[in-house]
Amino acid sequence: MTIEVWSWPTPNGHKVHIALEELELPYKVVPVDIGAGEQFRPEFLAITPNHRIPAIIDPDGPSGRALKLFESGAILIYLAEKTGRLIPEDPAERLVCLQWLMFQMGGIGPMFGQWNHFANYAPEKIPYAIERYSKEVRRLYGVLEKRLSGSPFLAGDAYSIADIASFPWVRNAERRGIDLVEFPGVKRWLEEIEARPAVQRGLAVLSERQRQGAMSDKEREILFGATQFAKR
Repeated sequence: MTIEVWSWPTPNGHKVHIALEELELPYKVVPVDIGAGEQFRPEFLAITPNHRIPAIIDPDGPSGRALKLFESGAILIYLAEKTGRLIPEDPAERLVCLQWLMFQMGGIGPMFGQWNHFANYAPEKIPYAIERYSKEVRRLYGVLEKRLSGSPFLAGDAYSIADIASFPWVRNAERRGIDLVEFPGVKRWLEEIEARPAVQRGLAVLSERQRQGAMSDKEREILFGATQFAKR
């Protein structure tokens, strides 16, 4: 049965697109244009009260019952467990995989996102915030380098949902002022993952809807202004 993926071409959306392609699961995409405010529509809020993409509806969920699920990390775990792939069977190795998945969810995603906001979208440049998050982004690349200089993938020898979670955020390092010459392990890992056909297909999902050029004032207000915080 076909999984519905309510999504948009952002790093968090790409995580799920890539996983579905890697796992060869049938799916259809329901675009949620976050710049236009579609994440606040009642039909999307019925799936995720947090009005953030991605979210899924799997008509063939656990025990054959339909499942609605939000949070990209939870979705990755669910899809891996559903198929028995991209997550280790050994309990200790599984915990290592989940450790690095949580590292992305609690570290890379939020910190890279804060840097992006203050460096690119904040209405005023705040040097303290930009410096703080620039340093934190570089520190996190260093953590990844320490791991990937001695391990093929984040969870160990095998490619997993931990890699899928981090890859869309870590790519395009130059946009954050990061020269990957300083991080050869990360560079090797990025190139290896980006060469995977399923990853290329996942990155192509909704690519034609990707915003081009500067963000409009309307988009900025929807994403960062009062609209974002209205009670629903």
